[in-house]
Parts: sequence; structure tokens; C-alpha cells
Amino acid sequence: MGVKAFDVYLANLDPTIGHEIRKSRPCVVLSPEKMNNVLGTVIIAPMTTTLRGYPSRVELRFQTKRCEVCLDQIRAVDESRLSKASLGRLKEDDREVIKEVLGELFEL
Repeated sequence: MGVKAFDVYLANLDPTIGHEIRKSRPCVVLSPEKMNNVLGTVIIAPMTTTLRGYPSRVELRFQTKRCEVCLDQIRAVDESRLSKASLGRLKEDDREVIKEVLGELFEL
């Protein structure tokens, strides 16, 4: 499928349990393409337009909308949950902030 890190896809996140983010929504791919091609699963972080300002979330603008990438809601999903085509790719500045926050979040 050629799914690359920091591409954004619409993903169907249902069914969910408890506090997991649900429904179909844009998600940022975090796993590298070579891993995605082999496993058939993709590590994603959902996006939301509900801005909470949590330290585990990265605020950015994607397709003219203010949103947050929810790094506290990272999950692995099967490729079949993703839309056929990418919605776009995050800007380099946003990618760097996500990498930085992931490092802090996981104390890397």
C-alpha cells in the first residue's frame, strides 16, 4: 500500500472500549513504511478538532483546520482500517514536534 510515516489517512477506529477515541477520523501514521509493508498493520495517532492542550497532544493546522494529534491514543491498526488514499502529509515542522513529544512521552 505504501503507507509512510507522517502521512495522514482517514481511519475507522470503531469498535472501541471506554475512553478510546472512536469513529472514523484522520490519523497520523507513526510507523515507518518498511515496517508497514511487512506487517500489514500500521501504528497511528488519531487527530481531533477538540483542542484540550494536554502535553501528550500536538496542536497543528492540517487542511486549514486547527487540530491536535493525540499521542496519548497511539494504537496499531490493520491496514484495512485506513482509507485507500492519503489525505496529505504533515509539514516538516509538525513532524519534528511530534518526534520531540514522543521522546518526552516515552522518556526516550
